[in-house]
Amino acid sequence: MSNPLVVLAEFEAKEETLEAFLEVCRYDAARSTADEPGCLEFTIQCSEDEPSLVVLHEVYKNRAAFQAHEAAPHFAVFSNALKELGIITRQIRFFQRQ
Repeated sequence: MSNPLVVLAEFEAKEETLEAFLEVCRYDAARSTADEPGCLEFTIQCSEDEPSLVVLHEVYKNRAAFQAHEAAPHFAVFSNALKELGIITRQIRFFQRQ
């Protein structure tokens, strides 16, 4: 059995779009954990040093579970919000939990 896949996704919002972006993140997190059996964890962090920096910490059973996440309807809502709110994707990193 493979180790869980950990995703760390960093995004930068503008001050005026931060709260709207956080609402979309909360929606995505709630739907992911409720609707996706392969999503084990999904938490949202905001940086103390950079208030506009949002980091999503997601854990999936495996790569296939993450791919299912990307195909889910709530992920489309999240992706559209990135464009509509002008959110900058800083980086997305993938790890294997040990």
